[in-house]
Amino acid sequence: MGKEWDIVEVLRHSRHDWLNRLQLIKGNLDLNRIDRAKAVIDEIVIEAQHETRLTNLHIPLFASLVLKSNWENPFFKLEYEVLLDSDSIKIDDLVLTVWAKSFFSCLNRAIEVFQENHLSITIEPQSEGVRFFFDFSGIIKHKELLDEFLTDQNQSLDLLVKEFTESELALEVFMPVL
Repeated sequence: MGKEWDIVEVLRHSRHDWLNRLQLIKGNLDLNRIDRAKAVIDEIVIEAQHETRLTNLHIPLFASLVLKSNWENPFFKLEYEVLLDSDSIKIDDLVLTVWAKSFFSCLNRAIEVFQENHLSITIEPQSEGVRFFFDFSGIIKHKELLDEFLTDQNQSLDLLVKEFTESELALEVFMPVL
């Protein structure tokens, strides 16, 4: 499934991210921008809540992929949110993760590098499965790569392309309960 991360690498990246956040808070406090420092803290709290919800979905392969995505995918920034706390909904973690990893790889090849490229994933647990909304905004340089990827899909997941232009891609992926 790709690079194996050992605990030291994970901690090193995580520590780097936390130091950046602390420096942002400290810098705003030093500039007497108390409201901005509080806003950064609020953003961190919200991210931590979504991280907790993601890890509580019991899809560890997918959660790991998402949590380390910004370390592995240099050409787009990933953000995610989980809309609801969920009881254990059992979906095929491996199928979802293999698809998402392939999608991230294709996206990295298809977009203009070093631009403001953002991928947002909204995760909505439901009683019959989990719905994933992938929303990309940025510069799609090689639309044909994504076109080919999206037409050759695994039958284990239900994929719907909502929008596809040179600057946006919106997908809905549904994973049914096993």
